[in-house]
Amino acid sequence: MPRQFFVGGNFKMNPATLEAKRSLVKTLNEATVDPAVEVVIAPPAIYLLSLKDSLRKEIKVSAQNCYLKPSGAFTGEISPAQLVDAGIPYVILGHSERRTLFHETSDFVAQKTRAALDAGLSVILCVGETLQEREADKTAQVVQDQLKPVVAALKEADWSKIVIAYEPVWAIGTGKVATSAQAQEAHAGIRKFLASAVSPAVAEITRIIYGGSVTAVNCKELGTQPDVDGFLVGGASLKPEFVDIINAKKA
Repeated sequence: MPRQFFVGGNFKMNPATLEAKRSLVKTLNEATVDPAVEVVIAPPAIYLLSLKDSLRKEIKVSAQNCYLKPSGAFTGEISPAQLVDAGIPYVILGHSERRTLFHETSDFVAQKTRAALDAGLSVILCVGETLQEREADKTAQVVQDQLKPVVAALKEADWSKIVIAYEPVWAIGTGKVATSAQAQEAHAGIRKFLASAVSPAVAEITRIIYGGSVTAVNCKELGTQPDVDGFLVGGASLKPEFVDIINAKKA
């Protein structure tokens, strides 16, 4: 079966006000969006429940992070169990900002992925290389090293609840974007790695989406690549053009 196109919006620590949040909800609720696309938005934690309740049912909500314990003395954290209890179906894990700013290792990301799946969440798992690593021709090695602990922590059946987001760090928030050829090469490499490290069946069904300065201008060409199954959108997810990105595959 063909892989369902997936478009995620990572709001990061935005919007800054409740009024801006209401405006985003209004835009999404009134938009005409491709019904064949799975749409998931990830607001700051403070907005998760209100957005889940106010958004049209076709649009799902994701947490931007979670911890690996179900409860306890972990000030400032949210548990996978709490997200499931609140009706939140997805969580983003392994984002480059978590890896660099908060020093999360690939092993720790794998532990959190295991905990999220055990609780019943689906995971948007982020991987990607820095500019220095790309220039050193280490993209495939870096991405595989980020994925290996996850592969070791998961069973084959778990991969049905994983969406891999390839986000080259040098393209996040910079205005730079991987060319469609660069994105396709990286995605094909990830799929080849999954085929050998997990199984050909998992490689075939796992959605691999691209993130990194995705806009309404570049999304159509990126979306034509055979191994690009959608996008994880940052800044543009806060603008009306997010609707155009959701509809990138519409004729």
